Amino acid sequence: MCRLFVRWYTPVMSEGGKIRVGILFGGQSAEHEVSLQSAKNVADAIDRSKYDVTLVKIGKDGRWERPVIDMAAEVRCAEFDVVFPILHGPFGEDGTVQGLLRLAGVPFVGSGVLGSAVGMDKDVMKRLLREAGLPIGKFRSFKKSGKDEKLDFDAVVAELGLPLFVKPANMGSSVGVSKAKDRESFEAAAQEAFRYDSKVLVEEFIEGRELECAVLGNDAPIASCVGEILPHHEFYSYDAKYIDPDGAGLEIPARVSQETTARIQELAIKTFKTLCCEGLGRVDVFLKKDGTILVNEINTMPGFTAISMYPQLWAASGISYPTLIDRLIELALEKGRQ
Repeated sequence: MCRLFVRWYTPVMSEGGKIRVGILFGGQSAEHEVSLQSAKNVADAIDRSKYDVTLVKIGKDGRWERPVIDMAAEVRCAEFDVVFPILHGPFGEDGTVQGLLRLAGVPFVGSGVLGSAVGMDKDVMKRLLREAGLPIGKFRSFKKSGKDEKLDFDAVVAELGLPLFVKPANMGSSVGVSKAKDRESFEAAAQEAFRYDSKVLVEEFIEGRELECAVLGNDAPIASCVGEILPHHEFYSYDAKYIDPDGAGLEIPARVSQETTARIQELAIKTFKTLCCEGLGRVDVFLKKDGTILVNEINTMPGFTAISMYPQLWAASGISYPTLIDRLIELALEKGRQ
C-alpha cells in the first residue's frame, strides 16, 4: 500500500539545489524483472550533481518500499519534484500509476492517464489508429467472457489466414505471445494469452522487416533514427529479448533508404499524437518487401536496459543516455507546469 500525500505542484528542491527525483520501479506485472533492469540503468546514468535520487520499489505483492531503507509501507509522493515511473505492463504502464501521481500533484515522466491506457491496450490502440487512417495489419479481439468467449478457429483463419499471432491485449515485452500455425497450436496460444489478460488479440502474420523508431517530446515531438530487430528465434519473443543473450541482433541505424526512414519517422510521430502520448514512446512497424509500412504498436514506457532499443536509438541520433534522462525530466516538469 502507498499512503498518498496530495499537494499542488510547487517544485521544492533539496537543500543542495538539486531536483528531487523518485525512480519508481518493479510492479505487479509479468514484466517486473524487466523494470528492475531498466531502473538500474537509469539510476546508474542519471546526473547525481543535478538530481537527488530516491529509489522506490513496488513489490510483486503491491507493497511500496525504498530498497535501501527498512521502512514500512509509507512512501510520501510529495517528497519528489518529479517521478520517473519505470514500470512496464499492467499496474504501471496502463494509466493506473499515472492517475495516482496526477492526483498527488506530482509531475511524472511519460504519457498521462489516457495515452498510457490506450497505449497499453493493443485492441483500443489499433482501433484508434485505424480510425485515424494509419496503416495497420488485420486483427481480431476476443474476450474471455461474453459473446466472444469462444474463439472460432475456422472463422479467424478465413479472415486472417495462417500463421497467426495470438497475444494478451494488455501486456508488453512479448509476454504471452505465441505464433500459431494450426488449430492445435492456436488453441494452446489462446489459452496461454488468457493467462495474462481477459482480452486477447489475434493478428495476421505480416512478412516483413521489424523496425523501430523512438519518439521524444510533448506538443512538438521528434523522432530518432530507425533501428531494426534481427531475431534469431522464430519471432521476437520474451526469451529472445531478455533470456537468450544471442536471441536477437539490433542494427542501428537500420539499412533502409532516407526516404523510407523519413516515412517511418513521420508515421511514428503521427502514431504518438493520435494516441495522445507525451514524453516518450517507441513505435514498432513492419516494412514489407513492396515498401508498405504498417504500424504494429507503440510502447509508452519502453525498456531502459543495457540492450534496449529506445536509448540506443537516441544515442545513435546524437542524444546520450544522461542527456536523454535530462530531457525526459524537463518534459515532465514542463507538463507539470502546464
